[in-house]
Amino acid sequence: MKPRLFLMAGSATAGAAALAAALLLNAAAPVPLEIKAPLMAHQGDVVRAKLPANGHDLKLDGRAVPLEADGRFMIGIDRDAGPAALLTWITADGRTARWPVSVEPRPWDIDVLPARLAYNGPPNPEYDAMREAEVALIRTARTEISPWPFWSATVKMPVTGRISGVYGSQRVYGDKPAAPHAGLDIAAPAGTPIKAPIPGIVRLAQGPFTLEGNVIILDHGRGLYSSYLHLSRIDVKPGQIIRQGDIMGAIGTTGRSTGPHLHWAMTWHGVRVDPASMLQPGTLRPPGTLPEAKANS
Repeated sequence: MKPRLFLMAGSATAGAAALAAALLLNAAAPVPLEIKAPLMAHQGDVVRAKLPANGHDLKLDGRAVPLEADGRFMIGIDRDAGPAALLTWITADGRTARWPVSVEPRPWDIDVLPARLAYNGPPNPEYDAMREAEVALIRTARTEISPWPFWSATVKMPVTGRISGVYGSQRVYGDKPAAPHAGLDIAAPAGTPIKAPIPGIVRLAQGPFTLEGNVIILDHGRGLYSSYLHLSRIDVKPGQIIRQGDIMGAIGTTGRSTGPHLHWAMTWHGVRVDPASMLQPGTLRPPGTLPEAKANS
Protein backbone atom coordinates (compact mmCIF):
# COMPACT_ATOMS: atom_id res chain seq x y z
CA MET A 1 0.00 0.00 0.00
CA LYS A 2 1.33 3.47 -0.85
CA PRO A 3 2.33 5.56 2.19
CA ARG A 4 0.08 8.46 3.02
CA LEU A 5 1.28 11.90 4.04
CA PHE A 6 -0.49 13.96 6.72
CA LEU A 7 0.47 17.62 7.30
CA MET A 8 -0.86 19.87 10.05
CA ALA A 9 -2.28 23.16 8.79
CA GLY A 10 0.46 25.76 8.60
CA SER A 11 3.25 23.22 9.11
CA ALA A 12 4.66 23.65 5.59
CA THR A 13 4.15 25.69 2.49
CA ALA A 14 2.23 24.28 -0.46
CA GLY A 15 5.50 23.89 -2.37
CA ALA A 16 7.15 21.97 0.48
CA ALA A 17 4.11 19.74 0.88
CA ALA A 18 4.11 18.88 -2.80
CA LEU A 19 7.82 18.04 -2.71
CA ALA A 20 7.43 15.85 0.37
CA ALA A 21 4.53 13.99 -1.20
CA ALA A 22 6.53 13.36 -4.35
CA LEU A 23 9.47 11.96 -2.36
CA LEU A 24 7.24 9.65 -0.31
CA LEU A 25 5.55 8.34 -3.44
CA ASN A 26 8.95 7.67 -5.06
CA ALA A 27 8.14 10.08 -7.88
CA ALA A 28 11.33 10.85 -9.79
CA ALA A 29 12.02 14.57 -10.40
CA PRO A 30 11.88 15.55 -14.08
CA VAL A 31 15.30 15.38 -15.74
CA PRO A 32 16.33 18.88 -16.93
CA LEU A 33 16.75 19.34 -20.66
CA GLU A 34 20.28 20.40 -21.54
CA ILE A 35 20.94 21.56 -25.10
CA LYS A 36 24.64 20.99 -25.71
CA ALA A 37 25.15 22.87 -28.98
CA PRO A 38 25.19 26.58 -28.09
CA LEU A 39 23.20 29.27 -29.85
CA MET A 40 25.88 31.28 -31.68
CA ALA A 41 25.97 35.09 -31.69
CA HIS A 42 28.33 38.04 -32.03
CA GLN A 43 28.47 41.08 -29.80
CA GLY A 44 25.76 43.48 -30.96
CA ASP A 45 23.66 40.84 -32.70
CA VAL A 46 19.91 40.46 -32.83
CA VAL A 47 19.46 36.69 -32.75
CA ARG A 48 16.21 35.12 -33.97
CA ALA A 49 15.57 31.47 -33.11
CA LYS A 50 12.87 28.99 -32.10
CA LEU A 51 12.14 26.74 -29.12
CA PRO A 52 10.52 23.29 -29.17
CA ALA A 53 6.72 23.36 -29.15
CA ASN A 54 4.80 24.55 -26.09
CA GLY A 55 7.76 25.89 -24.13
CA HIS A 56 7.12 28.86 -21.84
CA ASP A 57 8.71 31.23 -19.33
CA LEU A 58 11.76 31.91 -21.52
CA LYS A 59 14.54 33.93 -19.89
CA LEU A 60 17.97 35.23 -20.90
CA ASP A 61 20.27 35.28 -17.88
CA GLY A 62 17.17 35.53 -15.70
CA ARG A 63 15.51 38.28 -17.75
CA ALA A 64 12.12 37.49 -19.29
CA VAL A 65 12.11 37.13 -23.10
CA PRO A 66 8.85 37.43 -25.08
CA LEU A 67 7.91 34.17 -26.80
CA GLU A 68 5.54 33.71 -29.75
CA ALA A 69 2.93 30.94 -29.69
CA ASP A 70 4.92 28.88 -32.21
CA GLY A 71 8.13 29.12 -30.16
CA ARG A 72 9.84 31.91 -32.09
CA PHE A 73 11.80 34.51 -30.13
CA MET A 74 14.59 37.03 -30.45
CA ILE A 75 17.30 38.28 -28.13
CA GLY A 76 19.61 41.27 -28.33
CA ILE A 77 23.30 40.97 -27.45
CA ASP A 78 25.02 44.04 -26.01
CA ARG A 79 28.12 45.50 -27.71
CA ASP A 80 30.23 44.71 -24.65
CA ALA A 81 28.58 41.40 -23.72
CA GLY A 82 30.75 38.69 -22.20
CA PRO A 83 31.54 35.38 -23.93
CA ALA A 84 28.57 33.43 -22.60
CA ALA A 85 24.91 33.81 -21.72
CA LEU A 86 22.17 31.32 -20.85
CA LEU A 87 18.62 30.79 -22.07
CA THR A 88 16.26 28.91 -19.74
CA TRP A 89 12.61 27.94 -20.08
CA ILE A 90 10.01 25.38 -18.99
CA THR A 91 9.24 22.58 -21.44
CA ALA A 92 5.79 21.24 -22.30
CA ASP A 93 6.29 18.35 -19.85
CA GLY A 94 7.36 20.63 -17.00
CA ARG A 95 11.12 20.23 -17.19
CA THR A 96 13.62 23.05 -16.83
CA ALA A 97 15.55 23.54 -20.08
CA ARG A 98 18.93 25.21 -20.54
CA TRP A 99 20.49 26.44 -23.79
CA PRO A 100 23.91 28.15 -23.66
CA VAL A 101 24.54 31.20 -25.83
CA SER A 102 28.09 31.61 -27.13
CA VAL A 103 28.94 35.25 -27.81
CA GLU A 104 31.85 35.87 -30.18
CA PRO A 105 33.82 39.11 -29.67
CA ARG A 106 34.12 41.67 -32.46
CA PRO A 107 37.20 43.80 -33.21
CA TRP A 108 35.79 47.30 -32.84
CA ASP A 109 37.08 50.27 -34.82
CA ILE A 110 38.70 52.39 -32.08
CA ASP A 111 40.10 55.84 -32.94
CA VAL A 112 42.47 57.31 -30.31
CA LEU A 113 42.66 61.11 -30.44
CA PRO A 114 44.48 63.76 -28.37
CA ALA A 115 42.68 64.70 -25.17
CA ARG A 116 42.64 68.38 -26.23
CA LEU A 117 40.14 67.55 -28.99
CA ALA A 118 37.46 66.53 -26.50
CA TYR A 119 34.71 69.10 -25.98
CA ASN A 120 35.13 70.85 -22.64
CA GLY A 121 32.91 73.88 -23.07
CA PRO A 122 31.31 75.81 -20.19
CA PRO A 123 28.07 74.57 -18.59
CA ASN A 124 24.94 75.42 -20.56
CA PRO A 125 21.82 75.04 -18.39
CA GLU A 126 19.51 76.07 -21.23
CA TYR A 127 20.88 73.36 -23.49
CA ASP A 128 20.81 70.77 -20.67
CA ALA A 129 17.12 71.46 -20.01
CA MET A 130 16.29 71.20 -23.71
CA ARG A 131 18.26 67.98 -24.04
CA GLU A 132 16.59 66.44 -20.99
CA ALA A 133 13.17 67.05 -22.53
CA GLU A 134 14.25 65.51 -25.84
CA VAL A 135 15.67 62.41 -24.19
CA ALA A 136 12.43 61.99 -22.21
CA LEU A 137 10.43 61.98 -25.46
CA ILE A 138 12.73 59.34 -26.96
CA ARG A 139 12.52 57.14 -23.86
CA THR A 140 8.74 57.44 -23.75
CA ALA A 141 8.53 56.35 -27.40
CA ARG A 142 10.20 53.07 -26.44
CA THR A 143 8.08 52.24 -23.40
CA GLU A 144 5.11 50.57 -25.10
CA ILE A 145 5.90 46.98 -26.14
CA SER A 146 3.70 45.85 -29.00
CA PRO A 147 2.75 42.11 -29.10
CA TRP A 148 2.80 41.94 -32.92
CA PRO A 149 5.79 40.03 -34.35
CA PHE A 150 6.79 42.55 -37.03
CA TRP A 151 10.36 41.72 -35.97
CA SER A 152 10.22 38.31 -37.69
CA ALA A 153 10.12 39.79 -41.22
CA THR A 154 13.20 39.67 -43.46
CA VAL A 155 14.98 43.00 -42.99
CA LYS A 156 15.88 45.17 -45.99
CA MET A 157 18.09 48.26 -46.21
CA PRO A 158 16.18 51.50 -45.58
CA VAL A 159 18.24 53.32 -48.22
CA THR A 160 21.09 52.60 -50.62
CA GLY A 161 24.30 54.55 -50.11
CA ARG A 162 27.88 54.58 -48.90
CA ILE A 163 28.47 53.14 -45.42
CA SER A 164 30.08 56.06 -43.59
CA GLY A 165 29.92 54.74 -40.03
CA VAL A 166 29.51 51.34 -38.40
CA TYR A 167 27.97 50.13 -35.16
CA GLY A 168 30.33 49.82 -32.21
CA SER A 169 33.08 52.14 -33.41
CA GLN A 170 34.42 54.50 -30.78
CA ARG A 171 36.64 57.52 -30.21
CA VAL A 172 38.97 57.78 -27.25
CA TYR A 173 40.20 61.24 -26.27
CA GLY A 174 43.44 60.66 -24.45
CA ASP A 175 42.39 57.99 -21.96
CA LYS A 176 38.68 58.94 -21.87
CA PRO A 177 36.43 56.89 -24.18
CA ALA A 178 33.42 58.56 -25.78
CA ALA A 179 30.13 56.70 -26.16
CA PRO A 180 30.33 53.98 -28.85
CA HIS A 181 28.58 54.63 -32.15
CA ALA A 182 25.18 52.97 -31.74
CA GLY A 183 24.03 52.54 -35.33
CA LEU A 184 24.82 52.28 -39.01
CA ASP A 185 25.46 55.47 -41.00
CA ILE A 186 24.46 55.47 -44.68
CA ALA A 187 25.52 58.51 -46.73
CA ALA A 188 23.34 59.57 -49.67
CA PRO A 189 22.21 62.84 -51.26
CA ALA A 190 19.85 65.04 -49.26
CA GLY A 191 16.25 64.30 -50.14
CA THR A 192 16.83 60.61 -50.89
CA PRO A 193 13.72 58.73 -49.65
CA ILE A 194 14.13 56.26 -46.78
CA LYS A 195 11.92 53.18 -46.58
CA ALA A 196 10.79 51.04 -43.66
CA PRO A 197 13.14 48.01 -43.52
CA ILE A 198 10.44 45.93 -41.80
CA PRO A 199 6.85 46.67 -40.73
CA GLY A 200 6.25 48.63 -37.57
CA ILE A 201 4.22 51.20 -35.65
CA VAL A 202 5.41 54.82 -35.57
CA ARG A 203 6.04 55.77 -31.94
CA LEU A 204 7.88 59.06 -32.54
CA ALA A 205 8.04 61.38 -35.57
CA GLN A 206 9.35 64.71 -34.44
CA GLY A 207 12.15 67.25 -34.63
CA PRO A 208 14.48 68.79 -35.02
CA PHE A 209 16.18 67.64 -31.83
CA THR A 210 19.59 69.05 -30.92
CA LEU A 211 21.51 65.83 -31.65
CA GLU A 212 19.16 63.57 -33.63
CA GLY A 213 17.62 66.27 -35.83
CA ASN A 214 14.34 65.09 -37.32
CA VAL A 215 13.82 61.56 -35.97
CA ILE A 216 11.46 58.61 -36.46
CA ILE A 217 11.17 55.66 -34.07
CA LEU A 218 9.39 52.46 -35.14
CA ASP A 219 8.08 49.73 -32.84
CA HIS A 220 8.60 46.27 -34.38
CA GLY A 221 7.06 44.30 -31.53
CA ARG A 222 8.37 42.40 -28.52
CA GLY A 223 10.72 45.22 -27.46
CA LEU A 224 12.54 45.80 -30.77
CA TYR A 225 12.68 49.44 -31.93
CA SER A 226 14.46 51.13 -34.83
CA SER A 227 15.43 54.81 -35.13
CA TYR A 228 16.11 57.03 -38.15
CA LEU A 229 18.00 60.27 -37.52
CA HIS A 230 19.03 63.52 -39.26
CA LEU A 231 16.09 63.48 -41.70
CA SER A 232 15.33 66.43 -43.97
CA ARG A 233 11.62 65.67 -43.73
CA ILE A 234 9.17 63.32 -41.98
CA ASP A 235 6.30 61.74 -43.91
CA VAL A 236 4.67 59.65 -41.15
CA LYS A 237 2.73 60.28 -37.94
CA PRO A 238 2.76 58.64 -34.47
CA GLY A 239 0.42 55.65 -34.28
CA GLN A 240 0.63 54.94 -37.99
CA ILE A 241 1.24 51.30 -39.00
CA ILE A 242 4.02 51.15 -41.59
CA ARG A 243 4.42 48.38 -44.13
CA GLN A 244 7.82 47.23 -45.27
CA GLY A 245 8.99 49.51 -48.07
CA ASP A 246 6.76 52.46 -47.17
CA ILE A 247 8.53 55.81 -47.54
CA MET A 248 8.92 57.41 -44.10
CA GLY A 249 10.94 60.53 -44.89
CA ALA A 250 14.14 61.64 -46.58
CA ILE A 251 17.87 61.87 -45.89
CA GLY A 252 19.10 65.12 -44.45
CA THR A 253 21.71 66.61 -42.18
CA THR A 254 19.60 67.99 -39.31
CA GLY A 255 20.83 67.87 -35.73
CA ARG A 256 24.49 67.10 -35.05
CA SER A 257 25.57 65.96 -38.49
CA THR A 258 28.50 66.77 -40.77
CA GLY A 259 26.76 65.87 -44.02
CA PRO A 260 23.66 64.22 -45.51
CA HIS A 261 23.28 60.69 -44.18
CA LEU A 262 20.90 58.36 -42.37
CA HIS A 263 21.79 57.13 -38.90
CA TRP A 264 19.92 53.82 -38.54
CA ALA A 265 19.87 52.33 -35.04
CA MET A 266 18.07 49.57 -33.14
CA THR A 267 17.39 48.68 -29.52
CA TRP A 268 16.02 45.51 -27.93
CA HIS A 269 14.57 46.15 -24.45
CA GLY A 270 17.03 49.02 -24.04
CA VAL A 271 20.04 47.09 -25.37
CA ARG A 272 21.65 48.88 -28.30
CA VAL A 273 22.11 46.36 -31.10
CA ASP A 274 23.49 46.37 -34.64
CA PRO A 275 20.81 46.67 -37.37
CA ALA A 276 23.23 45.06 -39.83
CA SER A 277 22.97 41.81 -37.86
CA MET A 278 19.38 41.41 -39.08
CA LEU A 279 20.22 41.69 -42.77
CA GLN A 280 20.50 38.68 -45.04
CA PRO A 281 24.09 37.45 -45.65
CA GLY A 282 25.77 39.38 -48.44
CA THR A 283 23.45 42.39 -48.16
CA LEU A 284 26.04 44.58 -46.52
CA ARG A 285 29.82 44.58 -46.53
CA PRO A 286 30.78 47.87 -44.93
CA PRO A 287 34.44 48.86 -44.71
CA GLY A 288 36.47 48.22 -41.58
CA THR A 289 35.97 45.46 -39.06
CA LEU A 290 32.26 44.69 -39.18
CA PRO A 291 31.83 40.92 -39.76
CA GLU A 292 29.52 39.54 -42.43
CA ALA A 293 25.99 40.46 -41.46
CA LYS A 294 23.56 37.62 -40.99
CA ALA A 295 20.00 36.81 -40.06
CA ASN A 296 19.41 33.98 -37.59
CA SER A 297 16.18 32.07 -38.09
